[in-house]
Amino acid sequence: MKIGMLYSRIRAEEKLLIREMERRRLDFEMIDVRKIQLRLDDRSDWEKYDVILERCVSHSRALATLQILNGWGIATVNDAHVAEVCGSKLNTSIALQQHGVPSPEVRIAYTQESALEAIEEMGYPIVLKPAIGSWGRLLTKVNDRESAEAILEHKETLGNYLHAIFYIQQYVQKAAGRDIRSFVVGDETICAISRTSEHWITNTARGGQSAAYPVTGIVDELSRAAARAVGGGVVAVDLFEDVDGNWSVNEVNYTMEFRNSIKPTGVNIPAKLIDYVVEVAERKMQGVSHLNGVAYA
Repeated sequence: MKIGMLYSRIRAEEKLLIREMERRRLDFEMIDVRKIQLRLDDRSDWEKYDVILERCVSHSRALATLQILNGWGIATVNDAHVAEVCGSKLNTSIALQQHGVPSPEVRIAYTQESALEAIEEMGYPIVLKPAIGSWGRLLTKVNDRESAEAILEHKETLGNYLHAIFYIQQYVQKAAGRDIRSFVVGDETICAISRTSEHWITNTARGGQSAAYPVTGIVDELSRAAARAVGGGVVAVDLFEDVDGNWSVNEVNYTMEFRNSIKPTGVNIPAKLIDYVVEVAERKMQGVSHLNGVAYA
């Protein structure tokens, strides 16, 4: 079995995954996405791999590479479909809606006027997000009309693609000032953490404090439903519980960070992830033609 790990920067997560593969004495190779060339008419350099584990920081590079590899019939974790859905908040919202997974209300608008009208109809506060982004960056909580007008004008003036589509999401008043991040591998919710902060953004990358959270009932059910909605594989699911006890899925992440979740949960997340990578490789080697919706040659 030959495993390739596609990366653009070796973070704590990649070091943990490398350590796990070394512990198991797996045959693996690190592939720096910044140095590769992909000839669309020649897959020979890639046929030696039974599976590619994608760990790129850049969504655009990850998605393009996965599309090419999957088109050649090379197994990947995650696959291009999952990356395409999870890499866009709009695509994720559409997938959750189509599969009946509860999520906060979202409206899309393209001009300041139509966006302001949508916001006024939804009622303050609302959250403005870029359609593509992570780590809680460029999120804005809008509390009143004056703020909405200023922020919408600012976004439109920037002229960047990230701001060309107004993604307007219902603001959820979270119970106990926290949200839940769960980790799904295959069809198993392996663990979950709560992320608590005095700020309305609770991402650990923004200073949120993490603690273990039980994987029971609604957390397990919604996590696995969200994972299936985006195409399966290995994902992290962000869930909200509001002050009235209603649960919803906020986002799904496909190249998940997990360094801050191992200690509080006591779960060896990199080991679980490598278990799944090995499973995908073994299925490919055994001639299984489909896994997570991708056809392999």
